[in-house]
Amino acid sequence: MLYSPDEQALIWLCACTDTDHRERAALLRAVKRPAQLFEQGELFFANVIKRRVNGLYKEGGCAFEAARFVAEEEKKQRFFVTAVSADYPDSLKHIADPPLVLFCAGNGKLLKTRRFTIVGSRIIPPWAETTGRTFAQTLSERFTIVTGFAEGGDGAAIAGAMASGNLICVLPNGLNECYPAAHAQLKERVRRSGLLVSEYPPDERVKKYSFHARNRLLAGLSEGVLVLSAAARSGTLITANCALEYGRDVFALPHNAGVKQGEGCNALIKQGACLVTEPSDILSYYGMDAAAPVEFELSAAEQTVLTVLQNGGELHVTQIAESARIPVYEASATLAALEIKNLVVRAGANRYAALK
Repeated sequence: MLYSPDEQALIWLCACTDTDHRERAALLRAVKRPAQLFEQGELFFANVIKRRVNGLYKEGGCAFEAARFVAEEEKKQRFFVTAVSADYPDSLKHIADPPLVLFCAGNGKLLKTRRFTIVGSRIIPPWAETTGRTFAQTLSERFTIVTGFAEGGDGAAIAGAMASGNLICVLPNGLNECYPAAHAQLKERVRRSGLLVSEYPPDERVKKYSFHARNRLLAGLSEGVLVLSAAARSGTLITANCALEYGRDVFALPHNAGVKQGEGCNALIKQGACLVTEPSDILSYYGMDAAAPVEFELSAAEQTVLTVLQNGGELHVTQIAESARIPVYEASATLAALEIKNLVVRAGANRYAALK
């Protein structure tokens, strides 16, 4: 891929120097175009950020250094989208501190699609995780799903959207790093079928502020944000608050009163976020028709157990068996069949809840 001198200068500034974002902003305010840093870099570094530049420019100049870095990354099938690139997402141009460079690996065409963000806390109720997968799977037929790379809500969004390939994961670290480390294979799967995006150079590790910064990109990249679960003081709410600040649509799943993982969602709904219970709620909001749901033929036992859960809420398997007037072993087998049909979800400790 060919990059203009201005694009190369931004890549070099972000990936090949030890400047922080404030210094980079000051340097760019001082030049008429980024490529001036290649022509008069020492002057601007010395006068604008009062930085000694001895050793900063290697033989052949910083343009050579930028070209070498780009070549090394392209060998790893990576590419760059800069703030002056034609395909830089318009939705990021007006957020707080838009990234100068997006370091990318995967399908770059996804940055030109309609995008929708799904997030949730790391500790998420089983029913919300299952519901999140369903939302991501259905919405990925119309949108590219944007999410993070953590467990819980992010994992549900990834699992639902992975098969379609319409998936962007925004990382809180550079592309050479993996956080959490156990997700290395998952990261490669996302690269092959979707897109990995980071605003950090390849070797950058996770820092405390990285997640807060990443959350603004999750909100900024999309036209809407769905929150699957969030405690009252969850980092997930940062994404929702950024979305509100940027004028994006915010949606939330309702949770039972007193459930800590849902206090943030319920608070968002009180503040005006759209309450949603199924993907068609979001599709209809954007004027789209939802595909007709798959109808399963249920046995008499399955219909009885499903009705018990629909009327009784979350119940223990013994309560379900008693209400359905069947043995516990039969109730367990029936619940397993309903799980496969995505009609009930296991809530932990042998408790179940209906999804429809």
